[in-house]
Amino acid sequence: MASILNFCGIILNPILFIKSMHQKFPPQFGLYFLTDSTLTKIPVEEQVKQALKARIKVIQYREKTLSTKEQYNQALTLRKLTKGKALLIINDRIDICMAVNADGVHLGKEDIPCKYARKILKDKIIGLSTHNLQEAIEAEKIGADYIAVGPIFPTETKKDHEQPVEIDNLKEIVERIKTPLVAIGGINHANLKDVLSTGIKNFVIISAIMKDGKIEENIKNARRLYHNPALYSLSHD
Repeated sequence: MASILNFCGIILNPILFIKSMHQKFPPQFGLYFLTDSTLTKIPVEEQVKQALKARIKVIQYREKTLSTKEQYNQALTLRKLTKGKALLIINDRIDICMAVNADGVHLGKEDIPCKYARKILKDKIIGLSTHNLQEAIEAEKIGADYIAVGPIFPTETKKDHEQPVEIDNLKEIVERIKTPLVAIGGINHANLKDVLSTGIKNFVIISAIMKDGKIEENIKNARRLYHNPALYSLSHD
């Protein structure tokens, strides 16, 4: 019988989790990892290797500054690394998702509409970016497999970001939306407790994970905070 893992306070059977990844986006997994080479000199492949060592189960490849060929080559390598270990989501690029047989894509407001993406991607995962309750309701209505909500706080990762959602509004979204949600934007080890107080189960931390190159360690620190809120008094991030 497979061993039972405790990930971010969630008891997971690894075989059942991997099997479920090919059926539906998991409703609760904790930290959603995004690659970002603008914040670290660590190569994308090494970013992902560290994330996998820290038992991350959902990874989004997001490297917008590279050429299509470069993105394809990197995504192909990441597919080999993540196969059977974690979901691989490709940011924006449906063509690359299909070419490397990734698990799905993440789409923003300026990308191809979900209903047309679904015709191409069939049963692959489609995640949508939203910035308020009305957009989240619409994303759920049109069949998103998961919905990203943000930015929760001001963030330097995206200079042209929308107005912050703020905690009270995030709580209302959590109460109204049944589709799996992921909070994103300006989240760090210091304010994660406020984000989780809304009842949301999944979140993205980018800058605070990447900043010092200690990706695996920073992920594990986030997991400890997720699992044990009492540790916040010891966090100075």
